[in-house]
Amino acid sequence: MELLPGLSRLRLPPFHLVRQSFAGDEVGDVAAAVRAALTAPGIADSLRPGLTAALAVGSRGIADLPILVATLVAELTQRGLKVFLVPAMGSHGGGTAEGQAAVLARYGVTAAVVGAPLRSDMATEVIGALRFDEAAQDYIPVAVPDPERDLLVRCDRAAWREADLIIPVVRVKPHTGFRGPVESGICKMLAIGLAKHEGCARLHREGYARFARLIPAAAGPLLASGRVPFALAVVENASERLAVVEAVPAGRVLAREPVLLDLARALLPRLLLPRIDVLVIEEIGKDISGVGMDSNIIGRAEDGRLPGFTGPDIQRIVVLGLSAATKGNATGLGMADLITERVFAAIDRNVTATNVLTSGSLEGGRIPIALPTDDEAILAAASCVPGVRAQDATIVRIRNTRGLAHIAVSENLLPVVRATAGCAVVGPFDGMWP
Repeated sequence: MELLPGLSRLRLPPFHLVRQSFAGDEVGDVAAAVRAALTAPGIADSLRPGLTAALAVGSRGIADLPILVATLVAELTQRGLKVFLVPAMGSHGGGTAEGQAAVLARYGVTAAVVGAPLRSDMATEVIGALRFDEAAQDYIPVAVPDPERDLLVRCDRAAWREADLIIPVVRVKPHTGFRGPVESGICKMLAIGLAKHEGCARLHREGYARFARLIPAAAGPLLASGRVPFALAVVENASERLAVVEAVPAGRVLAREPVLLDLARALLPRLLLPRIDVLVIEEIGKDISGVGMDSNIIGRAEDGRLPGFTGPDIQRIVVLGLSAATKGNATGLGMADLITERVFAAIDRNVTATNVLTSGSLEGGRIPIALPTDDEAILAAASCVPGVRAQDATIVRIRNTRGLAHIAVSENLLPVVRATAGCAVVGPFDGMWP
């Protein structure tokens, strides 16, 4: 039985490779940039010989992450500090110590590579408490918390008990589900990443509507503890290269992180075309975005349209595969309209459920209709664009939502491409990306 009338008679149009150009600086020597960051005023004074530092490293695929971490380890060791690493990724890696260590290993962050041991444990320490004040619509610190009512702020136990200093190594970027002065970055790693599975789950129960106030408040106990001398913060450009490497002192985090966030937002890659009937994404995964495919690129969040999105009007989204590095974590798949059966077969239901249930965003765990082949999924999406004949649908294909320097477009989009600033036709697309 044919799934859609006439679908078997349709064929995909020819595709053409298009180069998208974005402005943005790039750090030439990453190791030198780390060393220079540590010379900022007040940074060196906090790095006293004999102290132990825990470097908090997250689950995102940051450019040159092994170089960043290894250089920081070397610099701290040279100054006479003892250093170890802790995963700061909430519930990622299946919410297990072994899984989180494996995530870092896939990014090349191992003891052998960076020169410091990794202590991966899901145990946490309660270091503060918050209560939501309805009148002020904000979170306030609580000295004597009510476990049934208040929110306990947690920190990785090894970092809290065994280290004198906690130094986040983190990328600052727009979040995929909420807007605020700080989004994904330093405060989020302190509040959620270091809180491990238990703390991460509790904070997410507050909902994205409160995150703009919750994240800075939950980072407050660590920032005020004197245990965080600085965060090594980076910003990437549209080509997934480092544009900024900066040591941000704890006392300046709440003022400086919004500035870095604005810069990160300006440097984001994007789809330059004004309208796309069908967007085909070859792979999604946790290594690419916290929700598999970056909401800042597609305009869809787990609970609907991303607030303030100014990108193209995208009618249908098709996902063809999961990235190898995501290890079956299909969080965010629910934002797609159609998938392939190989996506469905690659889903690790337990890992995905752990991530989705921890986040509280159940929409991201929904599984779209799966079709047998790539072509069938794409053609089915083209057949389901309201008011557009399947053969007239405009189709854009991308590798993932991080690498947008090149896209592939259906032939009927070539006039639009030629009229769009920043776009240049390269030639026929043979299925291989530059």
